[in-house]
Amino acid sequence: MPDAAGLEVLADALRAADPSSVLGTTFDRGRAEIQIDPSKNIEVIELLRERGFNFLASLHGVDYYPEEPRLGVVYELLDMKEVDRVSLKARVTIDAAKVTSVTSIWPGADFPERECYDMFGVVFEGHPDLRRILMPEDFEGFPQRRDFPIGGEPILFTFNETERYGKDR
Repeated sequence: MPDAAGLEVLADALRAADPSSVLGTTFDRGRAEIQIDPSKNIEVIELLRERGFNFLASLHGVDYYPEEPRLGVVYELLDMKEVDRVSLKARVTIDAAKVTSVTSIWPGADFPERECYDMFGVVFEGHPDLRRILMPEDFEGFPQRRDFPIGGEPILFTFNETERYGKDR
């Protein structure tokens, strides 16, 4: 991982290309993170690829409820040659939960983006097949959001069969 100084050098290189692309940096417990403007994710990722971060290790969603912007898309990028890792975080509001898809850069981002869409409701613009991957197509809501009701559907076991369906079953 880049150290704190290396993180700032990397962030400054991104700012030199586009000053509004980097919103902040965090270096905590050996973890380097760059907060980026969600509308600039493709440009930032392409610049980082040129600097050697060409492996997408993970793409996942996060809900920061009750903070705003509430939803986040986190990209874990690796530089296999230098054995470095950096995280990119793009945060979006519930009302404008849209980020450009990175499937044109990494085709392997197909399913992680679909899962993030399915669980958090983040729309990946330009995705070749953005639809639910884990939940049924007619499912309402996004189960990994922190305001999603906890409970679920009742499960039928032999001990509660008559309670649920009556004695005639």
